[in-house]
Amino acid sequence: MKISAFLLTGNGQSLEKKTKMTVQRRVASILLLCFLGGLISCASSPRENDVLARAVQFKERGKAPADIAGLREKSLPLSDYKIGPEDLLEIEVFQVGEMKTLARVSARGDIRVPLAGRIKASGMTVAGLEADISERLRTYIADPLVSVFIREYRSQRITVIGEIKEPHTYMAAGQKFLLDIISEAGGLTDQASSICYVQRGIGDGEEKEIYLIDLNELLLNGRTELNIPLESGDVVHIPRAGVFFVDGAVESPGYFKIENRTTLTQALSMAKGLKYEASRNRVRVYREKGGGEREVLEADYDSILKGEVPDLEIEDRDIIIVSKNGMKEFIKGLTSTLNLGILSVGKNY
Repeated sequence: MKISAFLLTGNGQSLEKKTKMTVQRRVASILLLCFLGGLISCASSPRENDVLARAVQFKERGKAPADIAGLREKSLPLSDYKIGPEDLLEIEVFQVGEMKTLARVSARGDIRVPLAGRIKASGMTVAGLEADISERLRTYIADPLVSVFIREYRSQRITVIGEIKEPHTYMAAGQKFLLDIISEAGGLTDQASSICYVQRGIGDGEEKEIYLIDLNELLLNGRTELNIPLESGDVVHIPRAGVFFVDGAVESPGYFKIENRTTLTQALSMAKGLKYEASRNRVRVYREKGGGEREVLEADYDSILKGEVPDLEIEDRDIIIVSKNGMKEFIKGLTSTLNLGILSVGKNY
């Protein structure tokens, strides 16, 4: 529909001609304003260096996850509870009632058993202690059948540290598993990583072992074998999750947690995706190299989606900035201004 036909209401040809000239002037003014607005918009938009500086300043308020030396991933077999100091043991020998006894493990880890003498019980499993006592009693009893029952658990000290609501050293009664102690400590904080470390053999002269547990696999995928039994002296460490920052032409810029293996496309998806004016072939990742230096990695978002290039894995403290395409931004501003201008013309006439 022609604007002149829409505006002509019966006042004659002169009104139509006048109206055409007025509309042309208005459209020209709108285009000029749009152009100037686009220039102003481009000039006032934050530069990458400014965004980067703002991201780094905000990020440095937090703390990076602690590094644990000697970390190794391994499967953990279920094991029996290991007896420790101050545990109270009930010991019986089948069909030899007078051999029944209660023995509390000393601070040095010893117990005394009639006929068997002093036995080092600390660090042994129930089955191991039964076998040891049986072997010692063979001199006095033919084929002794020994049973050991733990009446009181006093030795289990399990420490929980890191991103847990109530970090503390807990006195655990009975056999405790990983989820038991996490629950007792109040659960994870919002900043917790999905990876948990269990450190074993610390301070008792044993070789230190560090087990890696994926809590998502345990809780979400039901891998109950990862709910490992804990031993006295274990330290459960829940580190702070790795974080990355997204800014620029995305719908929801900000900080996000790294969940296991987070790729660039997943990171941008967490930021609600790219805006229309985003430069899809110019996504930059600023990565710390140490010593105050950073490397810049450039990625083509569409090429990654097409499978032409591999997806980039995001690391802790990465800063992702999506540049704006100047032409797309101008077109978007032009479209918006034209829509507003036409509505204005319609109101005046």
